[in-house]
Amino acid sequence: MLLAISCLAQDQRAARQEEQSYQRGQRALSRSNWDEAIGAFDSAASYKGSRADGALYWKAYAQNKAGRRADAQATIAQLRREHASSRWLNDAQVLELEMKQASGQTPSPESASDEELRLIAINSLMSQDPERAAPLLEKILKTKSDVKLREKALFVLAQSSSAKSRELLVSIAKGGANPDLQLKAIEYLGVHGGSGNRQLLDDIYKSTSEVAIKRRILGSFMVSGDRDRMFQLARSEPAPELRRYAIEQLGVMGGRAQLAELYASETSVEVKKSILNGLFVAGDVERITELAKNEKDPALRRESINKLGIMGNRTGPTLVAMYAAESEKPLKRAVLDALFVQNNAKALVDLARKEKDMDLRKVIVEKLAIMRSPEALEYMTELLNKED
Repeated sequence: MLLAISCLAQDQRAARQEEQSYQRGQRALSRSNWDEAIGAFDSAASYKGSRADGALYWKAYAQNKAGRRADAQATIAQLRREHASSRWLNDAQVLELEMKQASGQTPSPESASDEELRLIAINSLMSQDPERAAPLLEKILKTKSDVKLREKALFVLAQSSSAKSRELLVSIAKGGANPDLQLKAIEYLGVHGGSGNRQLLDDIYKSTSEVAIKRRILGSFMVSGDRDRMFQLARSEPAPELRRYAIEQLGVMGGRAQLAELYASETSVEVKKSILNGLFVAGDVERITELAKNEKDPALRRESINKLGIMGNRTGPTLVAMYAAESEKPLKRAVLDALFVQNNAKALVDLARKEKDMDLRKVIVEKLAIMRSPEALEYMTELLNKED
């Protein structure tokens, strides 16, 4: 059991590192920093996770922009070899054609292509005649255009309320393009909200097994304020990582009652810790205080006390009262840690003066000794004078 938990934690850590490298590469692309992008995408691909094929495509893209066409071709060959069914293969084929056409030429990313100029014109047309502009955007999105240009076209498309534009956006959100464009389309559907969009995102969520897509849809539910769907997924999602993310987003949305209901029915200590974090994000001092006082599991009770400490001096009187009422030393120490976290020197000095247990008093004094506050300094001076 412990081995399985350890393996799961390693997998989740690797997935986070893969995503961080991938996003670092995207930021480098936006700055035209090709060498940094190549390194970041190479790192993302090395994890061999859900982003590996996309990372290889963007690595080849950056290599081509940097004038390293032979390296780009080798990376595309790796993409084909290791991901034979990837949705990035069509884009890789387009990139290969572009490299052949530009063979022997120095890349000039600063100069605007004819397609980019067309996109500016289409954007202008979209505000005046959306039905006429939509087919032109579709052509850019579905033909052999630069991937970054298609991202811009998708943004323009998402601003339109025309039936044709929505149809195209929905098609891409359902997987009718490479995964990055699909994620963008999902994001735009969430931003524009509406019950129809939320139902569509719900259908996509149920039909896919890709974690990145599900996570983006959860983010879209948060942006659109769909607390009911978020609550249902926080309660029923079988993937631990996604369930924790849904709980976290529910906290961002202020779903205090829903989180309290989840906590009451949950049996996993780890999930309960996630719910506690959600309650913390939601600012639910009352429920966290209740758990800090009454939770039976010592680990969860300590976690609740810690959250009270992070919430600032407003919880100081509550923590002091809990210290006085508590008989177990580990929990008293947890309260002292919480008071230290909120830099509550006054409360710690008051407790030090009253504490009869020398071990606990020593713990308090050690904390006060490293706190920079007038109350702590005055108490340290008082102790020194007593020794004199």
